[in-house]
Amino acid sequence: MDHLLNARLLFGFTMAFHVVFAVLGVGIPLMILIAEIIYQKTNDRDYDIMAKRWTKTFAILLGVGIPTGTIASVQLSILWPTFMEAVGKVISLPFQIEIYAFFLESIFMTIYVYAADRISAPLRILSLSLVTIGAILSAVLITNVHAWQETPSGFDYVNGEFINVNPWKAFFNPIFFTTASHVVSSAFMVGAFMTVTVAAYKMLRKDITEREYKFHQKALMVALLIGGISGVITALNGHDSAVKLHIYQPEKLAAAEGLFETTSNAPLAVGGIVDPKTQQVKWALQIPSLLSILATGKPSGVVRGLNEFPKDEWPPLVTHILFDAMVGIGALLIFLAVLGWTLKLRKKENHFPKWLIWGYVFSGPLAIAGIELGWSFSEIGRQPWTIYRVMKTSEAVTTSGNMGLFFFIFLGLYVSLTVITLLVIWYYFKRHPLKKDLEKLN
Repeated sequence: MDHLLNARLLFGFTMAFHVVFAVLGVGIPLMILIAEIIYQKTNDRDYDIMAKRWTKTFAILLGVGIPTGTIASVQLSILWPTFMEAVGKVISLPFQIEIYAFFLESIFMTIYVYAADRISAPLRILSLSLVTIGAILSAVLITNVHAWQETPSGFDYVNGEFINVNPWKAFFNPIFFTTASHVVSSAFMVGAFMTVTVAAYKMLRKDITEREYKFHQKALMVALLIGGISGVITALNGHDSAVKLHIYQPEKLAAAEGLFETTSNAPLAVGGIVDPKTQQVKWALQIPSLLSILATGKPSGVVRGLNEFPKDEWPPLVTHILFDAMVGIGALLIFLAVLGWTLKLRKKENHFPKWLIWGYVFSGPLAIAGIELGWSFSEIGRQPWTIYRVMKTSEAVTTSGNMGLFFFIFLGLYVSLTVITLLVIWYYFKRHPLKKDLEKLN
């Protein structure tokens, strides 16, 4: 296999694994905080139990997320030394600040885990708020390096050298705020819908009592509310992302929509497969002028096509499928959230139909798939560049060999970590069933 492809597969697989723990590490603290606030406002002990049980899950996931993040950072240095040299010279600031964000998150999570019953209600909420803020900052700071790769700034690149470096200008690159808000809202969405999955699965158990069903339904409704709101924010932010792509990465937007010729009143291609021979999107639903509206704000806006760019700088055309699948999943999850709350508010449903609960069971894995597709779209859509229009991926890769061997070693490691994580969570909650926590309330 090609050396560059090996390196990309190895790092891509590492990040695909780590991103699951990373987004849950942002989304679950918010769920814990919301449950704690509801408990303090209503004195409904069900929400106190939710907060504590979700905290145990978060602690386990955090324990796995830390080493996977460490592996990813080590692989960055080993696989992409030229890129990391550029990072060290220009955009190392987010990595330096992220250390303090992680300390904030871990310290106050420790306080909540071990002292929640011994501190006042305001301090409990403050601790969880700082955990959530720390998690958000960690995600924003790390992904800011990715944002800089997309819109590099804060330096001059002359004869292969980075000069006149301005680290703060690099930090606040043109898409910093767009990327930051998109990452946070999508992480909240994933955390919420994974909570929906667990609650819905428990609601389908044949031996569940009415008391347990009501508990899980409460968790389900809270998670659907947070997931739905986060989904809408993510969708609105996606529009802003389209505008930024039009300005800063027009060939990426063109590849995402299979647009080859520069045109006004550009249609939005929904579905279909991009055919480079005919330069069309086969079997797609073409919505007139919508791409122009999304990218420029007006139907007559001109959107640049791929043929304006050298063919060796085209992003892979598979980005169209990745983009459509990501958007489709997001729309479906928002629909499920709205449907659940509509049924609850209009019909005062105490029991959802089984087909809908099964839909909620699959919502969490779909949310994970959506975040993976989004990350893949962003990374693959930037190719062939590691730093957009500054450094190609082929220029950043290591010259060391044995990439294939390392791939299989890490594949085995990640499979093992996944199995161990699931077993630990299963074993813990088997030993601490919900029934025991509910019995303590009586």
